[in-house]
Amino acid sequence: MIELVAVTHRYGEQVALDALSMRIEPQDTFAFIGPNGAGKTTTIRILATLLEPTEGEASVAGISVREEPERVRQVIGFMPDQFGLYDGLKVWEYLDLFAELHGCASARRQRLIADVLELTDLGERREAFTEHLSKGMRQRLCLARTLLHDPQVLILDEPASGLDPRARSELKELLRELRRMGKTILVSSHILPELADFCTRVGILEEGKLVAFGTLEEVLHRAACEGYHLRVLGSAQRASELLLASGAEDLKSGEEGLFSFRLAGGPQAAAALLKTLALEELEPCELVPIRTDLESAYLSLTRGGASE
Repeated sequence: MIELVAVTHRYGEQVALDALSMRIEPQDTFAFIGPNGAGKTTTIRILATLLEPTEGEASVAGISVREEPERVRQVIGFMPDQFGLYDGLKVWEYLDLFAELHGCASARRQRLIADVLELTDLGERREAFTEHLSKGMRQRLCLARTLLHDPQVLILDEPASGLDPRARSELKELLRELRRMGKTILVSSHILPELADFCTRVGILEEGKLVAFGTLEEVLHRAACEGYHLRVLGSAQRASELLLASGAEDLKSGEEGLFSFRLAGGPQAAAALLKTLALEELEPCELVPIRTDLESAYLSLTRGGASE
């Protein structure tokens, strides 16, 4: 449904995307994550036909973004991270304007607008002026606008940015409903914990390169960094020194002798650590694995570098 093959994009001498290749299947909900400046927005702009790749090929629904941008725009709904709403227009008038721009006949527009307002739970705000909407309602209105032409693919750049927890939850449920309707969704976001139970596939981008791609479980396995709770009965100070020497990351200590940390290398590394602690007579009495989450994988796989 979405495919990039060796896509490179440069801004002058600066490389924003470096031979990026990936494929998103029909009806996937794909989480596109990475540090600021990793190249996510550049990728999204290429797929939305707002930029041409310097090198490589990209397509949506089998249509080349370079050769047939107008056809691509017919099958995508693009929601940018920054979007404008026109003051002085009511919600229905705003949608009516964009429905007309999409070529929808006036006889159909009323029904179409009612449908997208119902889907985005904005029916009761139909007569409200856009400038009086809350941030969450503005986000939903922009999403309603992207749905007017019933696109197969939704490309959403930071759709939950600036929303409070309730509004984020409502937006996530709306995206679930769109997935049930058969939409393919690419969503760029920094709100990592909420993406874990929502997206079918994940891609982590850094410095224009894809460092991980696949299902959540595949990406967590790729991170190969497990979290642990550890309790020792011996010297906490000496245990802390050995943990750091063994490569423990994000080391935290609680009550005396209790630690939490991340450790690369899987069970073998954990077994070696226990042996080291025992040889030092620190009496490790408890080592409990913590299931790696998407945020931990993200921190493990990225360094925070920027590329654009």
